[in-house]
Amino acid sequence: MCLSKCGILFFVLFTCCDIVPQAEGDLMSMMDFRYWRCVMKREGKCPDHEVNFFLYTPEHPFKQWVDVRNYDILHAYGWKASRKNVLIIHGFNGTHSKTPMTYIRDAYLSRKDYNVFMVDWSALTRFPCYLSALSNTKLAAQCTAQLYSYITQAGALARKITCVGHSLGAHVCGMMSNHLTEKQYKIVGLDPARPLISAYGSRQFRLTRDDAHVVQVLHTNAGFLGEAGQIGHVDFCVNGGRRQPGCRGHVMRIARCSHFMSSCYFAASVRRSLKLMGVPCNSACQGDSSRSRWGISYDRKPVRIGDDIPESSRGMYCVKIDHQEDCPFD
Repeated sequence: MCLSKCGILFFVLFTCCDIVPQAEGDLMSMMDFRYWRCVMKREGKCPDHEVNFFLYTPEHPFKQWVDVRNYDILHAYGWKASRKNVLIIHGFNGTHSKTPMTYIRDAYLSRKDYNVFMVDWSALTRFPCYLSALSNTKLAAQCTAQLYSYITQAGALARKITCVGHSLGAHVCGMMSNHLTEKQYKIVGLDPARPLISAYGSRQFRLTRDDAHVVQVLHTNAGFLGEAGQIGHVDFCVNGGRRQPGCRGHVMRIARCSHFMSSCYFAASVRRSLKLMGVPCNSACQGDSSRSRWGISYDRKPVRIGDDIPESSRGMYCVKIDHQEDCPFD
């Protein structure tokens, strides 16, 4: 693998192909840049036909396309303002209908007290178009912020809205804050993407604890496909945060499997079929699952992962899972 050379080439393409907007009035900055199967969106206008939203409710557990220009459609779809709301955003080379994102959707639906919105920006994140996907996170965040405003105007309370994002989707959750007049209440980042972001991403283009009143993060492939270190108000390192049990094969498959496990662990916790307890620790997801080397912090209580993590929780928590969790991924 030509990692060093490709990394330089990627960075050159990344910076030349408009992560930073070009001068106002430049015609090229207003045109989509399409190459191979890839597309890089240059004009930030929402709604956009390549960023779609689908609503699922306990009464209607099938996808219903949401037009944010139509304020009458939500109630016809079974949306209820009294319920909590979750916005679920996939990452690179994902879709709203692929596993394990569907696990998270079904887990929330099983609770019966959530309206579930799936964000699909798959046309802008196709393999092998990682660079354009990075650029397209801006548009995905802008349009999802429009969805967020749409449901609050329909009567949803900001305190009852959670954005759950996996990989690049976690950063999209964070970047939504650039387009909202008030800070989001809660974000859950599932192994937020690391490639190029950790080295070149500014605070404006990545998930940070400043993006919501409550930011919770799960690390399952920290340091490779996922970011390492504490990102949110409370971070969980699962099995050392880097490699998960049951993930086998070549290096990249192990990494992808471990990366996706964050979604499966979280879904199982939301469904309450798996009890995951985080033990307070001082680790930065250094890959050692031995509790004796975690540097246990005794000034905080253990915390259970799920949709109801105590919002006052702060710091790093380490989680040990002895059994293998079935987590097929597409």
